[in-house]
Amino acid sequence: MTDPKRPSDDAANPAQAGEPVVSKPYIMPDDPEEGSVGALTKEVAETRDKMLRTLAEMENLRRRTAREVADARAYGITGFARDILEIADNLQRAIDAIPAEAKESADPGIKAFIEGVELTERSLLNTLEKNGVKKFDPTGEKFDPNFQQAMYEVPDPSVPSGTVVHVVQAGFTIGERVLRPAMVGVSKGGAKAAPAAAPSEQS
Repeated sequence: MTDPKRPSDDAANPAQAGEPVVSKPYIMPDDPEEGSVGALTKEVAETRDKMLRTLAEMENLRRRTAREVADARAYGITGFARDILEIADNLQRAIDAIPAEAKESADPGIKAFIEGVELTERSLLNTLEKNGVKKFDPTGEKFDPNFQQAMYEVPDPSVPSGTVVHVVQAGFTIGERVLRPAMVGVSKGGAKAAPAAAPSEQS
């Protein structure tokens, strides 16, 4: 016999009775957790900042390397070129040691020798110039201590004071730098540049 006071199986098991079972809601794995959007946004900003800094550093490194390569190409022969200048000086001294009259009256063999020395000097200077080394002669220019070295002063009122009137030894540049300053004589006692007009005083 069935006990009327005993609960039925349907009442004891609500799931079987058709009632829904309430449980903890399921979170999809791809759903962001609470607060993760802000963390991801911060991480993306930090990563972007690091990337931009790295790109800037790489660009600076590229420019610095390109500049160093250009300097090495332009100035790598500085020591060698400075040594070669002594040869150019000796050739110039050999040419200057022969007076113009002696060149004209010399026999053909001596003339050919002199022309050979002059040709050798020109060839040497052309070769130096192809490699960025240029000779300069500042005669008649205003004295510039960045490119010239004053050896003595010459009293010459016919030119403005501070003008290069004699070159003892020619100067040379390599690229944009001075390889060797020109040794010069500078005029003294000539006309001077007019002083700048003083500003008028307010009454």
